[in-house]
Amino acid sequence: MISQIKQLSEELFERLVAIRRHIHQHPELSFQEYNTSAYIQSVLKEHGIPFKTGMVKTGIVAIIEGKDPKSKTLMLRGDMDALPIEEKNEVSYRSVNHGVMHACGHDVHTTNVLGAAIILNKLRDSFSGTLKLMFQPGEEVLPGGASLMIEEGVLEDPKVDVAIAQHVFPSMETGKVGFKSGMYMASTDELYVTIHGKGGHAAMPADYVNPLLIASEFLLKVQHTFMLPNALKGTKGENIPTVVAFGKIEGKGATNVIPDKVDLEGTFRTMNEEWRMEVHEKLKAIVQEISDTYSIRSSIRIEKGYPFLVNDETLTTKCVAWAKEYLGEENVEELPLRMTAEDFAFISQKVPSCFYRLGTGNVAKGIRSGVHTATFDIDEAALKTGAGLMAYLAIKQLQ
Repeated sequence: MISQIKQLSEELFERLVAIRRHIHQHPELSFQEYNTSAYIQSVLKEHGIPFKTGMVKTGIVAIIEGKDPKSKTLMLRGDMDALPIEEKNEVSYRSVNHGVMHACGHDVHTTNVLGAAIILNKLRDSFSGTLKLMFQPGEEVLPGGASLMIEEGVLEDPKVDVAIAQHVFPSMETGKVGFKSGMYMASTDELYVTIHGKGGHAAMPADYVNPLLIASEFLLKVQHTFMLPNALKGTKGENIPTVVAFGKIEGKGATNVIPDKVDLEGTFRTMNEEWRMEVHEKLKAIVQEISDTYSIRSSIRIEKGYPFLVNDETLTTKCVAWAKEYLGEENVEELPLRMTAEDFAFISQKVPSCFYRLGTGNVAKGIRSGVHTATFDIDEAALKTGAGLMAYLAIKQLQ
């Protein structure tokens, strides 16, 4: 089976490159993936793979039935949206949509799910159960396309028993993959704080209350509360990975103008839902303390985002063993925890899941730029690894 899948991946390689380049060249922002969706549908039609459309407008669910299709259902997920970045790569498949770029590899994810589907459609007499293919919109922005597709029933009819997804990893060489069993990626919440002061002429300090200074005190309180080593403990004394960071502060004053208010925007990441809710309350308390101390108005809005992503230990252990069978033990690595977030987490909270990393870098070729940068690209040989391994993991799970 390994040699058969590798042969099919090799035969399909040029087609996969063409698919990936088309998607890369025509990126669309979150929840606007209408042309991308239409293109994916055309590929599915080309290979006789049945599908349904319209879920969260652009989402697609395709089905491949093996023997005894009701025995088990495995879902493979690919995301379709791009980022608001102007591409700087000088390549033939450079984005033609100004200010929009597949800088996070979703073009690769979608291509690999399509590639695995084409392979498995040819091998559907070799596995039992049903393969469900999920092409989702809006991974990059809240509330996340995965959560919305779950609300619209993507995990039902047929009911999904297991889910697998992959993500590009430019710091890992092509041909390698990485796994992390158990807790893997953080939850993510967006923080919006407004601190009202009293504006005025900078030369007349008795007449104003400077919200910039109060905002500075707020940031220091956050730093001391959450970012010192002894602060990373939950109520039970356990160490909990935690990040509370503010990346934007805006006070529209001038050299001699004190503004009336300051707006701050930040992020909160952690890996424990109970602690997550505690931090929400702690942040609200800090804002209230600042308000009371300076007799001012201030507010905090917390946009709750993706939950933490957990890889099912039993499934992930199996996937690691199967990946070693397919790629060789030397090409399968263990990954550390990450404080980045991913909306596949919604799926991992519902069904046993495995989310792994696909090496896409090639130092010798100069392909090393990170995701979310204007020069991100991949070694396209990773498409053979990505589609082939995903097909092999699926067929082993459905045996």
